[in-house]
Amino acid sequence: MPATPKSPASANAAARRKTGRHRGEGQWAVGHFTPLNANEQFKKDDDGLNVRTRIETIYSRTGFDSIDPADLRGRMRWWGLYTQRRPGIDGGKTAVLSDAELDDSFFMLRVRIDGGRLTTRQLRVIGEISQEFARGTADLTDRQNIQYHWIRIEDVPEIWRRLEAVGLSTTEACGDTPRVILGSPVAGIAEDEIVDGTPAIEEIQRRFVGNPDFSNLPRKFKSAVSGSPSLDVAHEINDVAFVGVRHPEHGPGFDVWVGGGLSTNPRIGVRLGAWVPLDEVPDVFGAVVGVFRDYGYRRLRTRARLKFLVADWGAERFREVLEKEYLGRRLLDGPAPEAPVERWRDHVGVHRQRDGRYYVGFAPRVGRVDGSTLTKIAELAEAHGSGRLRTTAEQKMIVLDVDEDQVASLTAGLEALDLRVAPSPFRRGTMACTGIEYCKIAIVETKARGASLVDELERRLPEFDEPITINLNGCPNACARIQVADIGLKGQLVLDDDGNQVEGFQVHLGGALGLRPGFGRKVRGLKVTSEGLPDYVERVLRRYLEQRADGERFAAWTARASEEDLS
Repeated sequence: MPATPKSPASANAAARRKTGRHRGEGQWAVGHFTPLNANEQFKKDDDGLNVRTRIETIYSRTGFDSIDPADLRGRMRWWGLYTQRRPGIDGGKTAVLSDAELDDSFFMLRVRIDGGRLTTRQLRVIGEISQEFARGTADLTDRQNIQYHWIRIEDVPEIWRRLEAVGLSTTEACGDTPRVILGSPVAGIAEDEIVDGTPAIEEIQRRFVGNPDFSNLPRKFKSAVSGSPSLDVAHEINDVAFVGVRHPEHGPGFDVWVGGGLSTNPRIGVRLGAWVPLDEVPDVFGAVVGVFRDYGYRRLRTRARLKFLVADWGAERFREVLEKEYLGRRLLDGPAPEAPVERWRDHVGVHRQRDGRYYVGFAPRVGRVDGSTLTKIAELAEAHGSGRLRTTAEQKMIVLDVDEDQVASLTAGLEALDLRVAPSPFRRGTMACTGIEYCKIAIVETKARGASLVDELERRLPEFDEPITINLNGCPNACARIQVADIGLKGQLVLDDDGNQVEGFQVHLGGALGLRPGFGRKVRGLKVTSEGLPDYVERVLRRYLEQRADGERFAAWTARASEEDLS
């Protein structure tokens, strides 16, 4: 079983051990329990999970202005709530104004969808809530969640009631907690699946989500479990990931990765070299969370993710502590995942299931849908014999269990909603974060910009048929994974040709996950205005088409191309 919090006696004993230059990092395991920043203080004052009672009994009745600041900008995240950006504040003021000045009196609310698993009934309820309480908003995220905007605190208890009545939750969708567990969106149905990770995800949810033993972590904790050979959950950039492999002696199981993450200090996760069978995944998950909780750095928020501990310790020491102090046993050594065959791993298109039926994956523009569309998707799925859907880690959706004679009709219905089953590479490969429209830390607009970029590229390059990923982010935090995209665009203010400060992007080129994971290349001084973005992307893609070798992917070309060709 995973470790429970250390007692003061055991922590004090641990404190006497040498810990190198990080004695002052605020690690509980070495006796540093005194909060070293405001976030640690409010977590010590009261568990974030406890704010739900105040929302239900006080704030929803007395209104936004009655909310305690530590709840408003801290503990409410434990229930999926963030204040959204006040309209009309430009990106130049993001770093200047206080939180109180940036706050609107409305919230973003994140619905966690572990493993991306949805029923049509659940999707219909999500759509209905969007239309009734969120002004029709609903975005598919790259962590398989759905996000609302324009939520009033007065409506939150009723929203929770409706979600929970159909088995959905916002518990620990945000905050310093074990957040949504990514899972293969074709778990249990794909013909080529190595192992179905669904039972492990369900057990992790049951044991760890909403558990006070694990509700005060140093920072957010992102995880993934997938038995798909397509490597479809971005395992390389999660705090812990379980990747399907076949052990030569023990059969299907999972390879364990730790310490991945992006933001301003990106790191690709590392393999522990350990093989874990399906039924032991929850134990190992809990042990990794325990290591993070107890040894994670709490002094500086900028160094509080697990990736910093893993970088300092290395995989060998991390595995040793995991086994000796938390599992009490050795893990079996195991093989690495094989390189994926498919160049896309989003499951878009029509694919045969192992039971002879089909699943149909489709792409909205940059993850943006709305409540009305979601209810129509649920109705379409049911009308074609399906009761199950999945969200993906690429801002896409899938309808499962479609009989062969229903595929064409379902496809036509989705296309009528502007949901492409056979999208262009640009529609398929472009992602965008929330951006300045709602996000308080954003600098530039992303969703509308990404959608218009897709339309422009489809018009200008109709024959382009290579897989390409274009990721737009409104700030440096990389929610849209800019460092691992073919073309990653980090929002910032830039100067136009007339010397005016305008919205724009720093460009990263040649990042990737899957086949050859790595971070994109930054060309010195390469920035582009938002208005000039279509021209720039068209120009660099045309140069790629002109100069590529046979079978050469865009990322490989950028690694050898001159700075002039990339500018």
